[in-house]
Amino acid sequence: MSNKVGALSIGLPDAAATAALAQRIARRLHGGGVLWLRGDLGAGKTTFARALLQTLGVGERIKSPTYSLIESYALPDGATGWHLDLYRIADAAELDYLGLDALADDSALVLVEWPERGAAALPPADLEIALAHAGAGRSAELTARSARGHDWLAALRSA
Repeated sequence: MSNKVGALSIGLPDAAATAALAQRIARRLHGGGVLWLRGDLGAGKTTFARALLQTLGVGERIKSPTYSLIESYALPDGATGWHLDLYRIADAAELDYLGLDALADDSALVLVEWPERGAAALPPADLEIALAHAGAGRSAELTARSARGHDWLAALRSA
């Protein structure tokens, strides 16, 4: 694990390590937030999102929103968790038809795979997580993009 101001790099030897990172982050999320998940196909974005939502108490099946583009989940604290997968979006204007106004709710948790395809139609990230293939495993680069994101990284470092 290495770090620099506003960023944290973590080696992830397998899918279980990716899920464990998601669980560590989930325990620090209070009052909503926006996480952008970047990475190539198969880098672990959906594995991460699924583990994070399960840790937050989502008991239903968490499916990949690759075809539906967006899935919502009721969180035990009364907030809503949104999971978006924008891989199939060719132009950010396509998001106008999804009714993304609810994503602006400060108490909502928003997880976005392929955020670069959503551009300005998305709420800004508190934390950006770049997952990458690294040999037989993966790596994660966590970058804070807001004060909330900096707080989350500080809590991760001190754990």
